[in-house]
Amino acid sequence: MDSILDFFENINPVYGALVAGLFTWILTALGASLVFFVKGMNRALLDGMLGFTGGVMVAASFWSLLAPGIAMSPGEGFVKVIPAVVGFALGALFIFGLDKILPHLHINFKETEKEGVKTPWHRTTLLVLAITLHNIPEGLAVGVLFGGVALGMPEATIGGAVALALGIGIQNFPEGLAVSMPLRRHGVSKFKSFWFGQMSAIVEPIAAVIGAVAVTFFTPLLPYALSFAAGAMIFVVVEEVIPETQRDKYTDIATLGFIGGFIIMMTLDVGLG
Repeated sequence: MDSILDFFENINPVYGALVAGLFTWILTALGASLVFFVKGMNRALLDGMLGFTGGVMVAASFWSLLAPGIAMSPGEGFVKVIPAVVGFALGALFIFGLDKILPHLHINFKETEKEGVKTPWHRTTLLVLAITLHNIPEGLAVGVLFGGVALGMPEATIGGAVALALGIGIQNFPEGLAVSMPLRRHGVSKFKSFWFGQMSAIVEPIAAVIGAVAVTFFTPLLPYALSFAAGAMIFVVVEEVIPETQRDKYTDIATLGFIGGFIIMMTLDVGLG
């Protein structure tokens, strides 16, 4: 781990954001590649993995984003929390807007329950777009934190940025499988299932670079940007990830997965950050 931290400390943080974003995408691709080796996915396992994803995202939202964002905000008392409040609300509203516009279909939902504007697009495309929507705030979160490192903010550390990328990468592995296996179950070929599964996370390195560059050029935005990413992730968890785990009899497994994901992300952030 020390060698990884040394590597990121000796490169440009914007380039670091790109590398971290590519890492999270690669782990998604590795998870999606399991479609070549397994014939099916147990519903209990799927719900547990989705719960794990939600736990990682919630923990990352506080430990990696909101807490340092509040710490670096100027002022005292209620004034100090204003950037977090504004950024958090804007992040949630941003994903809310995308959710209403972008056509998508959640993994465990029926085709009649697709969301966004009406479209004749195939179920496969809608499933991939749903996970892509999950991944936008994750990529932004990684990039914004690396951008904070570029600005020399003491609350934004290389260790914290690496911990966030590692945590998101870990939860992306089962998420890749959670995309590819339902596609395979609906008659899509193994290769196409893998292709669409890994493509769902290609937005992460792009969003990471955008986030890093944005806060590098607009330094005062950093507390707002950190909270923006947190609000976007929390919206995704509450509006999409959790409901997807509550549509069958394995809700307890999903809840335990959530707790496990939260513990792992919290441990990574505190231990490395």
